[in-house]
Amino acid sequence: MQIEQERTPPGKDLFRVPERFPLFPLPNVVFFPKMYLPLHIFEPRYRAMVADAAAGGRCIGMVLLKEGWEQDYYGNPPIFEMGCVGRLVSVQPLPDGRYNILLQGLHRFEVREQYFERGYREARVALKPAEADTPLGPSVRTELVRALERYLISCEDGHQWQGLVRPDVDDEVLVNSLATYLDLTPLEKQFLVEADGLWQRASRLRDLIQFKLDERGGAKGDA
Repeated sequence: MQIEQERTPPGKDLFRVPERFPLFPLPNVVFFPKMYLPLHIFEPRYRAMVADAAAGGRCIGMVLLKEGWEQDYYGNPPIFEMGCVGRLVSVQPLPDGRYNILLQGLHRFEVREQYFERGYREARVALKPAEADTPLGPSVRTELVRALERYLISCEDGHQWQGLVRPDVDDEVLVNSLATYLDLTPLEKQFLVEADGLWQRASRLRDLIQFKLDERGGAKGDA
């Protein structure tokens, strides 16, 4: 299969996010900046969404469906208004019309207005400022890493995370990787993506990890 890829042209470091782009609401996926999200697209309305995005602004906004979405999934059930827009970096058409795509997380956003003229929904959004220029500070990062290390001791696959806590991994990648891949519920991840800046996300993440540690300790104590 031929994979279509678009890279930033030489000498251009900035990718322009269009003022209006498609939304892809899912019940169990929360997306974060600087993360990569592979998706398999099979519903007809979202096949059309990918084709339109690939031919246009090459952006798709990921948002989480609110509780009760099952009753109106094929309509337009309510969504959380904070999400993350991703750039289409890979689009792989399949023979039966489905797609495999890869999104690169760019910016968090807040939905301002939704549009329903197409089979899928679109939105005009307010992009949130980039967080990379506001480092956590040594104490906040240290507290987060210590909580993570305590948590990983109780995980069978804890060794796989060791490379992530190296000092050369920047704060945003560290926090958003943990938010993406740790065993958190979709609502817990939504709580993290809605944090007001990286410092608050790191603090919330540390508290969630500590809560899970306490849960495991309580379970052992009750056994």
